[in-house]
Amino acid sequence: MKDNVVSIRGFRVKQFLRKQKLNILLLAVITVVCSVYISRKEGYHMDELLSFELANAEFTPWIVTTQPVGRLEKFMQNEIYGDSFGETCANLMDTVKDVLENKGNSKLLSYRADVYEEPVWIHAEQFRAYITTEGRDRFCYPSVYFNVKDDNHPPLHFMAVHTVSSLFPGKINPWMGCGINLLLMLGSCILLMRICQEIFESEVLGRAVCILYACSMAGIATLLLIRMYAMLTFFCLAVLWLHLKKQKTGGWKTKNKLLIFLTVCGFLTQYYFVIFMIFLAGTTIVLLAGEKDKKSLLCYLRSMGLAAVIGLCLYPFSIADVLYSGRGIESVQNLGSGFSGLGERFLAFFCIFGEQSLGGMVGIGILLIFCVAAAFVRLFMEEATVKSMKKAEPDWKAYYKMAGIPCIGYFLIVVKIAPYYADRYMMPVFPLAALFIGLLLQKILRILAKPMEFFGRRGILLSLSVLLVLPGILTVTPEYLYQGYDRQERISEEYRDTACLCVYEGVGYYQNLVEFTNYKETLLVTQEELLGRSHDEKLEEEDKLVVLLKNHVDGAAVEAYLSEQYGYHMSAILLRESAHQDMLCLYEK
Repeated sequence: MKDNVVSIRGFRVKQFLRKQKLNILLLAVITVVCSVYISRKEGYHMDELLSFELANAEFTPWIVTTQPVGRLEKFMQNEIYGDSFGETCANLMDTVKDVLENKGNSKLLSYRADVYEEPVWIHAEQFRAYITTEGRDRFCYPSVYFNVKDDNHPPLHFMAVHTVSSLFPGKINPWMGCGINLLLMLGSCILLMRICQEIFESEVLGRAVCILYACSMAGIATLLLIRMYAMLTFFCLAVLWLHLKKQKTGGWKTKNKLLIFLTVCGFLTQYYFVIFMIFLAGTTIVLLAGEKDKKSLLCYLRSMGLAAVIGLCLYPFSIADVLYSGRGIESVQNLGSGFSGLGERFLAFFCIFGEQSLGGMVGIGILLIFCVAAAFVRLFMEEATVKSMKKAEPDWKAYYKMAGIPCIGYFLIVVKIAPYYADRYMMPVFPLAALFIGLLLQKILRILAKPMEFFGRRGILLSLSVLLVLPGILTVTPEYLYQGYDRQERISEEYRDTACLCVYEGVGYYQNLVEFTNYKETLLVTQEELLGRSHDEKLEEEDKLVVLLKNHVDGAAVEAYLSEQYGYHMSAILLRESAHQDMLCLYEK
């Protein structure tokens, strides 16, 4: 009996592989292309390293130069962690009891961190502890939850980063974050294939759309940025696929657990998911109301309401993030500011969309040429042919609305509220843009069927998709590669026995956290803090010093201060201009 079951399963697997061999081959090609780009990534955006810190720093959400050890981290080290698991549990129970009995006067809530009047030197080991996991802080998800509650993002992506970091303790590498994105990218491609195959009834369209998305600069940017946007994109596509599938089958009354689960996961990934979901849910409600299917409508409303309640219960800090945080207030103000500056914003994001999705003017030009050719051919078609083509086209209006309205609505709202002109805010709509470009190409080829029948419509659709992404692949170096940073990192390894003085403006030092895990000790100061600093024994005793000057820092003023106060002179410029416009100098006495 068991042998029969095994053979049946083996037959089904072989049948599946035979049926899906072209799709599997395409996913393998996409994996290779993505892997090549990941292997070329050398440096990090400031927010990427902030992702690692929020995920891995033990109960310390921010690096504070005057308080290198967070209050809760100090409490955990001194009061909770014991020599054994049993002792740690006992300490934890005593703390809970103390808080319940004494509340604000409890030891936990009255505990104080070590706070210094001026920025202090931070050891390499401390920087490693900020961005990697090791020992007892592996798989410590309460720490991630605690850290993220002081940020403006929900915790799911940070927990994924923490999980990967826990599997590779003491290490940080682009693959650790981009590997998550690669899995999500392949998941998004599979969803696009399912949407095209099950909803729009075309496997070839699915393959073309995957090429248009995953091999475009839009998909590559989503892959390379170690933030929550690849995960956000995946969950937006996942809920859209379920909505389209249920709309086609009429299955709104049952089996909504997966829909609720994916909606909660999207909410716990990024708050912009709510924007997409509002438009998708609104469109669905209007369609169900138009069909006068009250039972389906009530089941859907119940499912969405339950998802909202679960999401808020799991992460209640979201209310404060959206309504009262600095970024939340800024977004609300931008949304309510009327039409001021809207034209400039719209143009900026439209240019980002054109450059990332179609490789700029070359790709747009190719698409326009085919659109004009199709319009010209249709102009001279016989009326009977046009009517027969219209009759042959399936009625996909409801699906167009369910996919198009959330895409357009998301784009318009994000254009209005986004704090920066950056591609990451557009990432959830890039695969949907690829879907509609693919549908447009398919329609064009139906019109041009006779003139192009020599090439075969299937082959030409895939060829066109490749043609549209090639300009970006051949001419664009993705921003998130930060090539050249490896040289800066090698310098820090070469001078690992030397102290580093980092003079920055704002919080730009987050770009350099990997380097600081190599230098013996690092002092993070603004130019004003350095020039007004009291006598520093470390600067007095060190004979050699690496000085890292961030962009917009007055190097001459720093050099004069080090010379006059401590007798240093600049002996070499180690790096004049880096991926982050830094300058590295060696000072000696």
